[in-house]
Amino acid sequence: MEVTPETRRFLNTPIRIGGKTAEKRLLIAPMAGYTHVAFRELMESFGGYGLLFTEMCSAKAVPNENPGHSLVFRWRSQELPRLVCQIFGADARVMADAARRVEAEGFFGVDINFGCAVAAVCKKGSGAALLKTPDAAAAMVAAVREAVSIPVSVKYRTGWSDDPKPAIEMARRFEDAGADALTFHPRVAPDRRTRPPRWDYIRMVKQAVGIPVFGNGDVFDATDCMRMLETTGCDGISIGRIALAAPWTPAMWTCGMEVDAGLYCFCARRMMDLLQRHFEPITALRRFKKWMLFFAAGFKFGHRLSADIRGARDIDAACAIIDRFFASDPEKNPRPNMNLFR
Repeated sequence: MEVTPETRRFLNTPIRIGGKTAEKRLLIAPMAGYTHVAFRELMESFGGYGLLFTEMCSAKAVPNENPGHSLVFRWRSQELPRLVCQIFGADARVMADAARRVEAEGFFGVDINFGCAVAAVCKKGSGAALLKTPDAAAAMVAAVREAVSIPVSVKYRTGWSDDPKPAIEMARRFEDAGADALTFHPRVAPDRRTRPPRWDYIRMVKQAVGIPVFGNGDVFDATDCMRMLETTGCDGISIGRIALAAPWTPAMWTCGMEVDAGLYCFCARRMMDLLQRHFEPITALRRFKKWMLFFAAGFKFGHRLSADIRGARDIDAACAIIDRFFASDPEKNPRPNMNLFR
């Protein structure tokens, strides 16, 4: 199913975020280990989105990072007008310093991560852990806002209990602290996608603030996209896993791009080429294997493809597996295989 003309017009309507404008209301969510410079270049070849986000970047590292060597704080100059750098940390002063570096490099904006629920991040007082201390979270947003003039956005979760009231209150506090936009993922922080997101909470957050609110969580096809917009009233949508599985999704929804059978093999080989361009061979292969888990979810026998790629010893072997798999025009799934999407 395609999005309706009305939905397409809405997604293509520019939106003001702070002092800048995103040309479309469809964003590519930041994903650790996935939204690296190679993947973003792949996404750019299809287009259709408003903004791209980096992977999570450590605020401690950013001020002194060398983009030529960093695996995460790395970009191409031509993507900066549409690229937001997401940072995480536990100290407001350190976050402000990182935001200054982000602004100095020419990014569209800076995004504060209050959504990552990975134990290694939360135990250091970063990510979703800050939702347990609303005063500290709001102070961090205020510190970043004071430090820079570029747009400041926040990505956050429901909190640590399945109750929308704290999320609504946090939205108001983030707005009062100077946030220009929010991306809200309505799942509790300990939940690693084991339960469906509560889209009704997005509607509540949107109604509580005057800044743009982007909905995030389990938007996998055009029907999901339209339903989220209709039921929540959000200002736009941030997609994650479906962009990994089908990088042409934004172009389909906003530009009416048609997909042919040869696109899948082209996309897989293109991804490998870009990874080799931007990373050393070992890193390129590792990141290809991580991405392939999601890309394979689009095929009926994608579990076999994913397993074969995981066993590839080098880049040439991985490319040979891709060529063999797509030589038979594999059957597509109408909706991604959720067993691989986990």
